Amino acid sequence: MSSEVTLEELAALMKKAAGVTVDPHDLQARIDTPFAEFGLDSLGLLGIVGELENRHARALPTDAEKCKTPRDFLDLVNSTLTAGA
Repeated sequence: MSSEVTLEELAALMKKAAGVTVDPHDLQARIDTPFAEFGLDSLGLLGIVGELENRHARALPTDAEKCKTPRDFLDLVNSTLTAGA
Protein backbone atom coordinates (compact mmCIF):
# COMPACT_ATOMS: atom_id res chain seq x y z
CA MET A 1 0.00 0.00 0.00
CA SER A 2 1.34 3.38 -0.95
CA SER A 3 1.66 5.80 1.92
CA GLU A 4 1.47 8.78 -0.44
CA VAL A 5 -1.61 10.94 -0.35
CA THR A 6 -3.14 11.36 -3.82
CA LEU A 7 -5.13 14.25 -5.20
CA GLU A 8 -8.19 11.98 -5.12
CA GLU A 9 -7.63 11.31 -1.42
CA LEU A 10 -7.11 15.02 -0.75
CA ALA A 11 -10.36 15.86 -2.56
CA ALA A 12 -12.20 13.22 -0.50
CA LEU A 13 -10.67 14.58 2.71
CA MET A 14 -11.66 18.14 1.79
CA LYS A 15 -15.25 16.92 1.55
CA LYS A 16 -15.12 14.78 4.69
CA ALA A 17 -13.22 17.17 6.96
CA ALA A 18 -14.42 20.51 5.67
CA GLY A 19 -17.55 19.89 3.60
CA VAL A 20 -15.80 21.30 0.53
CA THR A 21 -16.57 19.39 -2.66
CA VAL A 22 -13.80 19.58 -5.25
CA ASP A 23 -13.40 17.41 -8.32
CA PRO A 24 -9.96 15.71 -8.20
CA HIS A 25 -9.36 16.73 -11.84
CA ASP A 26 -10.09 20.34 -10.92
CA LEU A 27 -7.68 20.01 -8.01
CA GLN A 28 -5.02 18.66 -10.41
CA ALA A 29 -5.63 21.44 -12.91
CA ARG A 30 -5.45 24.08 -10.17
CA ILE A 31 -2.82 22.48 -7.93
CA ASP A 32 -1.11 25.82 -7.29
CA THR A 33 -4.37 27.63 -6.50
CA PRO A 34 -4.72 28.69 -2.86
CA PHE A 35 -6.98 26.46 -0.75
CA ALA A 36 -9.04 29.55 0.08
CA GLU A 37 -10.20 29.72 -3.54
CA PHE A 38 -11.59 26.21 -3.19
CA GLY A 39 -13.44 27.36 -0.07
CA LEU A 40 -11.11 25.58 2.35
CA ASP A 41 -9.97 27.60 5.37
CA SER A 42 -7.20 26.87 7.86
CA LEU A 43 -9.62 25.10 10.18
CA GLY A 44 -10.67 22.79 7.36
CA LEU A 45 -7.03 22.10 6.57
CA LEU A 46 -6.41 21.34 10.21
CA GLY A 47 -9.22 18.76 10.02
CA ILE A 48 -7.55 17.17 7.01
CA VAL A 49 -4.21 17.05 8.83
CA GLY A 50 -5.91 15.36 11.80
CA GLU A 51 -7.63 12.84 9.55
CA LEU A 52 -4.34 11.98 7.83
CA GLU A 53 -2.55 11.67 11.16
CA ASN A 54 -5.19 9.19 12.31
CA ARG A 55 -5.15 7.30 9.03
CA HIS A 56 -1.36 6.96 8.91
CA ALA A 57 -0.88 6.75 12.68
CA ARG A 58 1.78 9.41 12.77
CA ALA A 59 2.18 13.12 13.34
CA LEU A 60 2.55 15.51 10.44
CA PRO A 61 4.67 18.67 10.62
CA THR A 62 2.91 21.65 12.18
CA ASP A 63 3.62 23.46 8.92
CA ALA A 64 1.10 21.20 7.15
CA GLU A 65 -1.87 23.26 8.31
CA LYS A 66 -0.15 26.43 7.05
CA CYS A 67 0.22 25.18 3.47
CA LYS A 68 -1.45 27.50 1.01
CA THR A 69 -1.91 25.26 -2.03
CA PRO A 70 -2.68 21.60 -2.75
CA ARG A 71 0.80 21.14 -4.26
CA ASP A 72 2.55 22.53 -1.16
CA PHE A 73 0.38 20.41 1.10
CA LEU A 74 0.87 17.16 -0.82
CA ASP A 75 4.62 17.76 -1.20
CA LEU A 76 5.03 18.31 2.55
CA VAL A 77 2.72 15.50 3.66
CA ASN A 78 4.06 12.96 1.18
CA SER A 79 7.71 13.73 1.92
CA THR A 80 6.93 13.23 5.61
CA LEU A 81 5.00 9.99 5.07
CA THR A 82 7.53 8.43 2.69
CA ALA A 83 10.49 9.44 4.87
CA GLY A 84 9.18 7.32 7.72
CA ALA A 85 7.54 4.56 5.67
